[in-house]
Amino acid sequence: METELSRRLGIEHAIFGFTPFPEVAAAITRAGGFGVLGAVRYTAPDDLARDLDRLHELADGKPYGLDVVMPAKKVEGVTEADVEAMIPAEHRGFVAELLARYGVPELAEGEASGWRITGWMEEVARSQLDVAFDYPIKLLANALGSPPADVIERAHDHGVLVAALAGSARHARRHAEAGIDVVVAQGYEAGGHTGEIGSMVLVPEVVEAVAPLPVLAAGGIGSGEQVAAGLALGAQGVWLGSLWLTTEEADLHSEALTAKLLAAGSGDTVRSRALTGKPARQLRTAWTDAWDDAAGPGTLPMPLQGLLVAEAVSRIQKYEVGELLGTPVGQIVGRMTSERSVQAVVDDLTRGFERAVTRINRIAGRSAT
Repeated sequence: METELSRRLGIEHAIFGFTPFPEVAAAITRAGGFGVLGAVRYTAPDDLARDLDRLHELADGKPYGLDVVMPAKKVEGVTEADVEAMIPAEHRGFVAELLARYGVPELAEGEASGWRITGWMEEVARSQLDVAFDYPIKLLANALGSPPADVIERAHDHGVLVAALAGSARHARRHAEAGIDVVVAQGYEAGGHTGEIGSMVLVPEVVEAVAPLPVLAAGGIGSGEQVAAGLALGAQGVWLGSLWLTTEEADLHSEALTAKLLAAGSGDTVRSRALTGKPARQLRTAWTDAWDDAAGPGTLPMPLQGLLVAEAVSRIQKYEVGELLGTPVGQIVGRMTSERSVQAVVDDLTRGFERAVTRINRIAGRSAT
């Protein structure tokens, strides 16, 4: 499964795996793919450095990358406290009522929320970069499109490729104009923040729009046959995130959540603004239903919504409140039916890819070689 981009990065398989867990990222890299650690949850530079140390140690000298969340435009002088003050009392009351309705216990006195969407903030994201460039990362991806121009320049000065996610050809062209090296075409089926165009339509549109830049196909990919389809559409690799959530190396800290993922079908997700304020595909729960109900106050724009629900999400996760418990995940969750090692997942992907290539060769009247 080699492409021009995979050869450039020195990896065996053109499989790029996004994950919040350093152990998973390292396992993807060791299996011949390219592990990418998500940085958005790290608010303290020391915590990111600790996990990058762990990733570097476990990667056995093979390449890996980092994914950050940075707006292209810098906002000066805005602190987390400033943003918190913008949250209406009505919305705080709605959260309190919803938690009380489902009997969600309070956190212990003095216990801080373990889930904060603050990685989007300029100063936090830049502090992550100050740490990241001390490590031999080979790719810096940005989940909010093109990062600021000075960040792209800084990455290039360190010999690091820059990738940006795009949900339309128009977005992809903007990334190319900004100097991005790799575009991730993320279709509607994907977990987390995603647009409204399906992967089958989006990938070839983006490939054509930014040629000759390499494109990675993302969204709805969980088998080797789907990997082959992405490459057939012109991509130089695939970007997979949801598929790793139920691997043995993942640490969701919740048996209940893992069980919900393993039991979910491809129709059990929803694009909702309930988590961050932007449409993000996640498991459908009573929590997402409540926020999407027209009788409620509606969600707030990003980043207000993320800050509003941070403590609530931590409480739901800590006490494993089944009706409300969820996580960002793509429609591919229907294929995630058992816990497997990362190596087993990669092996399955490569076997499926080989089957697809053999099938197409047979249809085309060519030999399997």
